[in-house]
Amino acid sequence: MANRISALVRRAWQPLLIGVAAVALVVGFAPWRTVEGATFLAPPSLMPAATYNAAAGDVAVLSGGCFWGMQGVFEHVKGVKQVLAGYAGGQGATANYELVSTGTTGHAESIKVVFDPAQISYAEILRIYFSVATDPTQVGGQYPDEGTQYRGEIWYANPAQKLIAERYIGQLTAAKTFHRPITTRVDAYSGFYPAEAYHQDYLVHHPDAPYIATYDMPKVDALKKYFGVEWRPAPVLALASR
Repeated sequence: MANRISALVRRAWQPLLIGVAAVALVVGFAPWRTVEGATFLAPPSLMPAATYNAAAGDVAVLSGGCFWGMQGVFEHVKGVKQVLAGYAGGQGATANYELVSTGTTGHAESIKVVFDPAQISYAEILRIYFSVATDPTQVGGQYPDEGTQYRGEIWYANPAQKLIAERYIGQLTAAKTFHRPITTRVDAYSGFYPAEAYHQDYLVHHPDAPYIATYDMPKVDALKKYFGVEWRPAPVLALASR
């Protein structure tokens, strides 16, 4: 597959993707998770949840492939106030879709999750991230999208977030949760730039688009299946109107 699924291809929907989506919907196959199936991972065991809430703050910035699906998952999580699709890891001058899609800007497609720490902890957000939102073992991209702009990365805003993320990755590694090494990076937050308006809430507005149906709706379904306590049927939208 080419280095990236371009903006044009995503909007035009290649016949191949249409065929794959049809097969996926008929047989119940979820090809979005190419290495590991979605799962209900053990919670981080670093410290009590109340300590997480007090220490980690109320914003999580995460990268893990196409931001459409990442945003779509966390918009259905209780305690989340807003999820923005955007870019992290590069400079503001290059934070636009066409440039980021070249894979040369240092940016990764990312989401900024604003949450209420009284309802959900940073640790639980990472648990959902690793369980259903991304494949933490995939190298060079996520699912069909290849390139550094689709890498998995956790951007910590303070030492508490860094410690929680690193310890959780260590915990999952020690437990041999996955058959391959976790490749998700943990790096200091260096800025987040919201994506263009037409990318925001894309999954909510285009649930039947072949790319969404094939690679992203299975993530939302997995969230509902494995995280029923955190499941919110009506998504919280990034934009009030379009």
